[in-house]
Amino acid sequence: QVHLVESGGGLVQAGGSLRLSCAASGGSFDSYNIGWYRRAPGKEREFVATIRWSSGSAGYSTSVKGRFTISRDIAKNTVYLQMNNLEPEDTAIYYCNWPTPSSDYWGQGIQVTVSS
Repeated sequence: QVHLVESGGGLVQAGGSLRLSCAASGGSFDSYNIGWYRRAPGKEREFVATIRWSSGSAGYSTSVKGRFTISRDIAKNTVYLQMNNLEPEDTAIYYCNWPTPSSDYWGQGIQVTVSS
């Protein structure tokens, strides 16, 4: 059974950086896209970034483009989200997502808090 495990969250001051990781256990990111989403307090879950596993091509929401970078390490079967120049508005629970034809996998979420 596939499990996605996020790590790397925490508390950081505005302007700081964090790197989130999403590792897959019980399976390999051998295809499809892997995405990051977030849910801020009192708001709906929103798309943050996505990466195509096979090519590494990436896409971003307008709110994070230029500040966040999604990448993958094929050998480690891990996807990263490098978050720079963080803003208080980035405070949220961040989720890793791997949609496949057989199942839609989500991580448990990890808290990112940006203080002003």
